Amino acid sequence: MTTQKPPGLRERKKAKTRAAIQEHALRLFRDQGYAETTVQEIAAAAEVSPATFFRYFATKEDTVVFDRLDPLLIDLFRSQPADLNPTEALRATIKNSLMELTEEEWELESERQRLVMNAPELRVRMLDQLYAGIDLLAALAAERTGRTPDDFAVRAWAGAAVGVVMATYELAAESPLRAYLSTLDKAFAHLAAGLPFGD
Repeated sequence: MTTQKPPGLRERKKAKTRAAIQEHALRLFRDQGYAETTVQEIAAAAEVSPATFFRYFATKEDTVVFDRLDPLLIDLFRSQPADLNPTEALRATIKNSLMELTEEEWELESERQRLVMNAPELRVRMLDQLYAGIDLLAALAAERTGRTPDDFAVRAWAGAAVGVVMATYELAAESPLRAYLSTLDKAFAHLAAGLPFGD
């Protein structure tokens, strides 16, 4: 398993600015509607220039599609005990995330998921993100198993994991995010046990 170098001050500042822009964007989308909100309004709320906005997000859509929890989840996955297989490590990561995030972070993420499910253009972008997730999960599984990311078994597992997420994704907009993650964990348990039609 690889050891990741901690982010430097520059990277932390950039991450903080990106998070602030996203938070203001999500708040404005909630208060006045996604289609009605402009990049200029988001930039003004975040107290940055439009040029700075575009250094962090190429489009307005990206403020919703961008998942800033990915680095946390990647770190949690890598920190799981070495004797866990990829599915077990992924389930442990989901459970650990329930304890790692604050209520404010959960609410922000829930708002992001609701926006994705209610805006057709965002749902299309999210499907692209989920497909890209196969590469990410394959890389993480390869680290854990000592195989290569293009190994057939590794790719098949990553595809199955993303398939579980896609199959349950609409629940993220219909229930609190914590409840959705519990459902997602149950779905992965069925996948690991080979019981897709179990209780």
